[in-house]
Amino acid sequence: MEKHISVLKEESIEALNLKEDSVIVDATLGYGGHSSYILSRIKEGHLFAFDQDSEAIRHSTDRLNSIGTNFTIIKSNFVHMQEKLKEQDVEKVDGVLFDLGVSSPQLDDGERGFSYHEDARLDMRMDRSNKLSAYEVVNNYSKEQLADIFYKYGEDKFSRNIAKKIVEYRENKDIETTLELVEIIKSAVPMKFRKDKHPARQIFQAIRIEVNHELDVLEPALEQALSLIKVGGRVAVITFHSLEDRIVKKYFKEKCKIDPKVQGLPNIPDEYLPDFKLVVNKAILPTKEELENNPRARSAKLRVIERIK
Repeated sequence: MEKHISVLKEESIEALNLKEDSVIVDATLGYGGHSSYILSRIKEGHLFAFDQDSEAIRHSTDRLNSIGTNFTIIKSNFVHMQEKLKEQDVEKVDGVLFDLGVSSPQLDDGERGFSYHEDARLDMRMDRSNKLSAYEVVNNYSKEQLADIFYKYGEDKFSRNIAKKIVEYRENKDIETTLELVEIIKSAVPMKFRKDKHPARQIFQAIRIEVNHELDVLEPALEQALSLIKVGGRVAVITFHSLEDRIVKKYFKEKCKIDPKVQGLPNIPDEYLPDFKLVVNKAILPTKEELENNPRARSAKLRVIERIK
């Protein structure tokens, strides 16, 4: 298994402002990169980590056990964060971290069907017990549905043409593997556009988002995270594409807004001031050094918000 390098690790851990006794939620455990770093810093605290992927949980459990026992792994999508923590008698926490990228082992494990470089059955499910997989999306969605997904989630300008080619191809046989799909995508994209970046990248991203409902669960999960943190607590979110970043940026901005009725007054009453502030106004980006060591970090952005009352 290829080693997963956690993106913006130092920056995101620093953003959480950890104390020895902090109670922290890692909403996206993955292969335990951020979690193991957090656990080593909260000897008197507790880590609650969420993931849907049984394989990632198995790997991370061993990794975290080598550091400490003050952690709880919860097999669930982070959209159920509040409910699952309540089951653990946890009402408030000191910080929540989201790393919304797909971890390298998932991408590199040919069998999972996430990668457009490896041949595998079309799958892309983070949680393998889910019914909907990439195979169902590619073979059962209408031309209009596919074009919409490719445009909305992949921001691909050839979305209509790619959807048309997929539907034409599957009239003769089902599309079963990742590389079969890659060839269809290539045939729908003009040659001159294939040189800059892999023509399947945005389409695979779009299908993955659809299969795992990634954007649907993001805002409700952010809402829960913000309601869970104590005063002085922080929520840090690492995104990897503009769609996610837009949701996070807009949501955080909204939460830090002063009530327009009193904006501009010299002394604004406390009840009209926002409950949150942005820790940094602009997104934190990977350093040049990190990009050299881990090219997959190229599109990563970190945004951080803090509860102030």
